[in-house]
Amino acid sequence: MHHLPTLLASLVATVSSMPPAFAADPVPYPEGYRDWTHVKSMVIEAGHPLFDSFGGPHHLYANDAALRGYRAGRFPDGAVIVFDLLTAVSADHAITEGPRKVLGVMLKDSRRYASTGGWGFEGFVGDSTTERAVGANAATACFGCHTAREGQDYVFSSLRP
Repeated sequence: MHHLPTLLASLVATVSSMPPAFAADPVPYPEGYRDWTHVKSMVIEAGHPLFDSFGGPHHLYANDAALRGYRAGRFPDGAVIVFDLLTAVSADHAITEGPRKVLGVMLKDSRRYASTGGWGFEGFVGDSTTERAVGANAATACFGCHTAREGQDYVFSSLRP
């Protein structure tokens, strides 16, 4: 048992020296994203193939690094794109925003998220800044669809002209 402190110190040193890809590295909640640049809005209606997952109005926001990426066609590390998905409320011949369904976040870090095209993915449930919908399932829950956009650095959206 007298070797336990040495073993623990060795384990801590090993884990600390591991590349970030091996560590749990969740995408953080994007504080202040509503002050970023609004990229575009869209309403996905019934009949659209993504309606079950993404039906309703959504707004996309980009930080400064993501704006540079939209303009250049390749996104630099540090780029963050936010997909703010809300429920649709239809009344009086108007569709308005209801409660938030999910806040989707893409964070570009080519080293930390190398296995998913350099992007980290997360979805925050409703108005929560901590309840995660994606977690360790980013490869199947998000990246699987984004691979179709490899030529656009895995991003579906574009800046509105």
